[in-house]
Amino acid sequence: MRLRVEFTTEPFDLDEAPAHAVVAREVIEAADLDAVDVGPFGNTAEGSAEAVLIAVDALLRRSLGAGATRISLQVNVIGEGER
Repeated sequence: MRLRVEFTTEPFDLDEAPAHAVVAREVIEAADLDAVDVGPFGNTAEGSAEAVLIAVDALLRRSLGAGATRISLQVNVIGEGER
């Protein structure tokens, strides 16, 4: 099964990326995911179910630890086969 995760971390700061946003980006970029798109207002990544779930766990733990006060995320099944 393949999954797509979309997420944002808060609070926002348009002048400088907050520590929790930097951590979230580092987690997603270091994970075994593909089709990663990181931006100032939202982030997406795709991969196998196992890789996405591992990344989401790390994302939540590390971003909250770095000061996030809210993390919004959505996970969608996008395919049954592995890529």
